[in-house]
Amino acid sequence: MEARKGAWWDANKIGLSSPPIETPGGWLVLYHGVRQTASGSLYRVGLALFDILKPDVCVLRGDSWIFGPEADYGRGGDVHDVVFPCGHTMSADGDTINIYYGAGDFCIALAQASLGSLLRWLEHNGKPCCVNSY
Repeated sequence: MEARKGAWWDANKIGLSSPPIETPGGWLVLYHGVRQTASGSLYRVGLALFDILKPDVCVLRGDSWIFGPEADYGRGGDVHDVVFPCGHTMSADGDTINIYYGAGDFCIALAQASLGSLLRWLEHNGKPCCVNSY
């Protein structure tokens, strides 16, 4: 994926995180995006879905971010307004995903989500990926 141009929430930088998650609909990727603002960079977490048989083909990409810095340790820290996913584990129920993320560039925190709800969110809030030709 490449960063989008303009005022998108991930316009300035795209970064990967943990390995893609295999789902029946494709490979789910949590990534961090960066947008420059007058007060500095904002790091947030987004979702993208890649084709299960052709993992180099992006199928859907969230039009907005799903997770941003809210707690003091993400809003402050060594670098302000930073969260980025570092890894994940799946709970025994097969639906609860434990997302380990960096916050403020000085600590690791844990967020939990339902894999099913993330996929439904992306289905309703995602747009087909575009490929720029050079």
